[in-house]
Amino acid sequence: MQAATMRLNQNTMLLGKKVVLVPYTSEHVPSRYHEWMKSEELQRLTASEPLTLEQEYAMQRSWREDADKCTFIVLDAEKWQAQPGATEESCMVGDVNLFLTDLEDPTLGEIEVMIAEPSSRGKGLGTEAVLAMLSYGVTTLGLTKFEAKIGQENEPSIRMFQKLHFEQVAASSIFQEVTLRLTVSESEHQWLLEQTSHVEEKPYRDGSAEPC
Repeated sequence: MQAATMRLNQNTMLLGKKVVLVPYTSEHVPSRYHEWMKSEELQRLTASEPLTLEQEYAMQRSWREDADKCTFIVLDAEKWQAQPGATEESCMVGDVNLFLTDLEDPTLGEIEVMIAEPSSRGKGLGTEAVLAMLSYGVTTLGLTKFEAKIGQENEPSIRMFQKLHFEQVAASSIFQEVTLRLTVSESEHQWLLEQTSHVEEKPYRDGSAEPC
């Protein structure tokens, strides 16, 4: 089952109040994404190395094709809906990802979010993106546990995940990061459904997500 798991979202978009989540395609690479990842701040916060454009395209293909990864590009919903004909690239603010890397526990996913546009931070876009991804992970991918590994200096991200009921379970002085975990009990599942009741799942075709 897992071999097809991460391709399930290639025709899926999630429409929320603040964000629209669309699959990561090659069209998203050359403009915003590649420019974002030149930022030393983002490299530090995401523990990433700078990549060439060719390497970025290869990374995008791996996200698209690998069985243990699932990613959505985060669009600013207000900007996307307010501008008829606006390109997704002009509305991109970040991404949200799931990794299924524990072969012994297919119900565990590692989640991470990046709001790369500085002007889009602190507005709840990351929170809604994570909530939508958690709900997608539970209802579509069958996940029941989530972990987030966050740099110790990234206090806003740590606080955000704690507000979403994640609890710290480990800290690494070597990697300078903390690990937070959420176990989706019946009550947590109900809370998650309530928090994402407004999120609509709609069909997506590359580059053709139409504002409503």
